[in-house]
Amino acid sequence: MKSKLYLTALLVMGITTCVAQQTATWEKWSWLMGQWKGEGNGQPGQGGGIFTFSPDLNDKILVRKSHSEYPATSSKPSIVHDDLMVVYLDLSGAPSKAIYFDNEGHTINYSISYADKTIILTSDKIPNAPIFKLTYTSLDNDTIDTKFEISRDGEKFMTYIEGKSKKIK
Repeated sequence: MKSKLYLTALLVMGITTCVAQQTATWEKWSWLMGQWKGEGNGQPGQGGGIFTFSPDLNDKILVRKSHSEYPATSSKPSIVHDDLMVVYLDLSGAPSKAIYFDNEGHTINYSISYADKTIILTSDKIPNAPIFKLTYTSLDNDTIDTKFEISRDGEKFMTYIEGKSKKIK
């Protein structure tokens, strides 16, 4: 009887530890999980869209899917932008890397850093290529600021697009 009780206790502790480890893995991303609707302005013009952040593959990755639309103006045709980004764990088990793909054929490899209520993704340096920075900042429980910037030297960044998003789910 004691061995069954001991085995049950070990099983419960193991399950609790696994769940705690998975939660801790994405703790810095928890405020971004869900569905967001936003509007922004920048090089493509004034536009809006939706994006989601959700864990996948038994919490081993975090997936962002995004869809945005920019209406035509007198000088530009309408633009539809779709992208997919996968945040993944490095060898230590920390979420410090991401890879991005979009419908324009871009692929960007990012390294991730964290500040107080901010997640910063900075593209890997590639010779003769611009450096990209994608920043998410929590403004309150239901509002974030998203900024996408471009730099030639990795020091001086110009904002390409910036917008605010509200959590809808």
